[in-house]
Amino acid sequence: LAHAVRAVALWGDTKGPPRLVANRENAVFELRLADGRHTALRLHRAGYQTDAAIRSELLWTQALADQGFPCPRPVTDLDGQLLGRAASGPCASMTEWIPGRAMTRPTPDEFHKLGALIRKLHRLSATFVPPKGFERPEWSAKTLVGDAPTWGQFWRNPSLTPRDAARLTELREFAQSELAAQSQPTCLIHADLLAENILTGPEGLCLIDFDDGGWGPPLYDLGTALVSHVGRPELDDLTDALADGYALDDADRKSLPLFILLRACASAGWIMTRAAPDDPRQKAYCARALHFADHLLP
Repeated sequence: LAHAVRAVALWGDTKGPPRLVANRENAVFELRLADGRHTALRLHRAGYQTDAAIRSELLWTQALADQGFPCPRPVTDLDGQLLGRAASGPCASMTEWIPGRAMTRPTPDEFHKLGALIRKLHRLSATFVPPKGFERPEWSAKTLVGDAPTWGQFWRNPSLTPRDAARLTELREFAQSELAAQSQPTCLIHADLLAENILTGPEGLCLIDFDDGGWGPPLYDLGTALVSHVGRPELDDLTDALADGYALDDADRKSLPLFILLRACASAGWIMTRAAPDDPRQKAYCARALHFADHLLP
């Protein structure tokens, strides 16, 4: 909280202290500035994104918001800067607050609307002209299923048995082969469309937390939106609704399971450094990836 209090001073006085609302890759605080603006302060985890990458994210979302896309609009500090850093503190940024509830138990109708919204995100992002120095991560075969994936070597998750580790190694090779056989377009994608980043509010759906957004295949966003529903009876209905809302063609519909698989594997790597070895999420995330091994491998 002390870091937040020092950082928010770069944006001026506030009405009350910042309130911590999330602490994952970044610590996120809700607050009101003295002029009444309802905002979110982010304290960025050191070493996850560079200052240039964070600034690039904010320039991108600012461009999206300027075109009417429902996402958090950046708020510049008193010096007109997108990023601030108080003495001895982490890099900080601020956006307008987006009200709403996380889409934890979506209906097919909500996922149809989400598909249309993701399509709009990709369409607008494809027209965005990155300025000089623009820097965002890449989500590709190399960074997802290469030798050193961005989120970790999921096939070496400590909760895996030797047999299951071998199955995920086979699954990784399968994914590499499938991606090599396809020619997927790339654009700026959100890359983290989990339930907590899809809000249902008074003005409809809104996407938040573009911290992982970068260059990647559009289908990865759809796969990420679906991954938490793997193994649930509603998966098929939600998949159809999302694909219909996005207006996927038949070829891309057939490819969707591959991109759900890619996110399931990435999550099994992500959790390795974010939780203790005995955290139940280690096994749960690996089980989700193994689901695809059971269904896709001989």
